[in-house]
Order: sequence, then structure tokens, then C-alpha cells
Amino acid sequence: MPFADSDGTSIYYERHGNGPAILFVHGSGGHHAAWWQQVAALREEFTVLTVDLRGFGKSDSAMPEFDGQDFPGDVVAVLDQEDITDAMLVGQSIGSVAALRAGLLRPDRVSSVVLGHSLGGISHPELKELAAADRAEAVKLPVIDRLLTKSFQRERADLTFLFQQMGTFNVAKMQDLRNLDTNGPSLEDIQASGLTIAFLAGEKDAVLSVKTVTRAHELVTGSHLEIVTDAPHSMYWETPGPYNAAIAKLRRTLTADKEAV
Repeated sequence: MPFADSDGTSIYYERHGNGPAILFVHGSGGHHAAWWQQVAALREEFTVLTVDLRGFGKSDSAMPEFDGQDFPGDVVAVLDQEDITDAMLVGQSIGSVAALRAGLLRPDRVSSVVLGHSLGGISHPELKELAAADRAEAVKLPVIDRLLTKSFQRERADLTFLFQQMGTFNVAKMQDLRNLDTNGPSLEDIQASGLTIAFLAGEKDAVLSVKTVTRAHELVTGSHLEIVTDAPHSMYWETPGPYNAAIAKLRRTLTADKEAV
């Protein structure tokens, strides 16, 4: 089982397949195994890396407290150990904040970042206001209804139960990730980095609206936007087919864009 060293902290990760690299960064309730439907579908064409941020899954969880500002370094540690130089980082929800910051830390190892159901912690007054309005509506719902559609919960009680169980393997909690948003990157920071940014949104996302994500796409010059029909916040879990197709399309497209420069 491979581990990377992140400033003295052991970070568990897995590498599957061959081809252009995709590294998935989980959200607050996930870990490396949450991507089971992505690994199986994408490893024939791509190198697929999954990681446990500190406090999650099999990574070191022995520290008395967790600082979300350390999470980007955990991603970078995996890229360094595997000597990846052209990764597409794919974040899920707040994991997108860690992914974007990792890309900004080491643009020599990251060519593109996909912000899944997230604005990536970008510091911009209009986006903060839009996201806050979305959040105010989301908190009116039970947590599970923010993440999965009611129809999925009814029809796939088995996968809904497994989804809820995934978080029980983690020591770190949502509050340990919240400060990732502190001092977020500006639009100018992103532009200067040379990273290609893509926004991935679900039409039925109850946490972050398509309207808000679309506005972020408009503000980030040169960014890409993929909107998946009928998909919720946790589309990687509920609608893996369309999600995987979107990820594969972005990896092929963004790779082609970079090679054409």
C-alpha cells in the first residue's frame, strides 16, 4: 500500500491504470474508496490516482487536530512521489478547494483543475454573495437531501446506506475543512498560474446552483464549464455514467488544449 510523506504526515493513496493522469480529491464525507465507480470506468484510458487527505481513510489521523490549510500539501506529496507532471486534479465539493490550492502551489505538476460542485474557494465578492445565498437555501434541507436526490434514495436504498457509511471511516470532520476557504486565490492568482480551470456542475445540485457556477465560469477567463443533466451534488455517486463521461471528456480536451499550445 503506497504512502506519501507530507511534511511528516503519512498520506495514503492508490494508483490505477495507465495514460494521462487524473487525481481525485474527495469531499468531507469521502476517502479514496468513494471513487470506486470512477476507478473502474477510467483506468483503461487514464492513470487514476485516489488519495486520503490527512484524517481521512487510511492516512495519518493521530494528530490532535486538523488544519484544512494542510490538505493541499497532501495532494502535492502524492504528485511528488509519483513524479506526475501533467495531472488533472478533480475535486468534489470542498475537496475542490484543496485541489485548486494544490494546483496553485505546484503548477509544474498540475495542468488543469476540475472544480466539482464548488467554486474552489476563489476570493471574489460577487461569487461569495451568490454562494452564500445558495447555502442559505441548502441548510433548510436534511443533509442527505442536499447530496442525493429523493428518487435515488427511494430506489437505491442500498447505495444510499453505503454512501452514508463512507464517512464513518474518517476521523476528520467537515469543520476541519472549513478554513480552506480562508485567504482564497483571486482571479488574478489563477490567471497568473497558467492552470486551466473547469467547472463541473449538476443540474439538480441543492448545495451550489448552476447559476452560481456559470457566473464563476464567466469570471474565470479561459475556463471550461460542464453541466450534467439531472445530476445532484454527489453526482460521482448517484450518476456515475454521466459524471465519468464528463471527466473523460475534460481530460481529453484539456490535454489536447495543452499539447496544441
